[in-house]
Amino acid sequence: MDEHDPASRLALALDVPDLDVARRLIEQTREHIGVFKIGLELFTAVGPPAVEVVLNAGAKCFLDLKIHDIPATTGRSVARAAAMGVHYLTMHSAAGSEALGAANQSAGSMQLLAVTILTSLDETSLREIGFVDGPKPSVTRLAKLAWDAGIRGFVTSAHECDALRSSLGNNAFLVTPGIRPADAAAGDQKRVMTPALAIAAGSSLLVVGRPIRNADDPAAAASTLAREVGLALRR
Repeated sequence: MDEHDPASRLALALDVPDLDVARRLIEQTREHIGVFKIGLELFTAVGPPAVEVVLNAGAKCFLDLKIHDIPATTGRSVARAAAMGVHYLTMHSAAGSEALGAANQSAGSMQLLAVTILTSLDETSLREIGFVDGPKPSVTRLAKLAWDAGIRGFVTSAHECDALRSSLGNNAFLVTPGIRPADAAAGDQKRVMTPALAIAAGSSLLVVGRPIRNADDPAAAASTLAREVGLALRR
């Protein structure tokens, strides 16, 4: 990754129903976006061809399956993703240390990303599922679990980046979804942040979805965000 190249710091979430829509979005935005994220919706619909479309465009593939399973299944699934040429793959820290270790041993050169707390969850939602200590302590605890298993990439809200930088240091690769331009709606994300503020907080890779995907002109929206990221990187 070129840390000073805005495109390498931006990932577009391809949360679309079919391959034609995904291919069109990639073509429209590839000049400004270096990473494309394939989530459950698209992967469930079309499977590995979604990965091929991203790789054929000369971009990095971010496969966001949030694996959470027993160690043996986790290890085999991670190995299969690596064999497809995936660059980033997510799994839940809450899968536990044994599954995290199995994933790390199977990843090869692929960057594993441990999901800590989903950005759709606020303090009220976290209390409902038993996380009574709030977002930042929960994120730090789950990240350290993955770190001890050898994983160096993490998915977290930009609001928790500072806490992870303090506890894990500069070698942690921090991926932040919930990125919104200042004038964009938050949607169903609860802990959002602008690109400039996320970079200042220590984010390594910014994940953007609706502000580009739902724009009347996705290419122009991607260009605007890339320009904003570029300005932030020069500060």
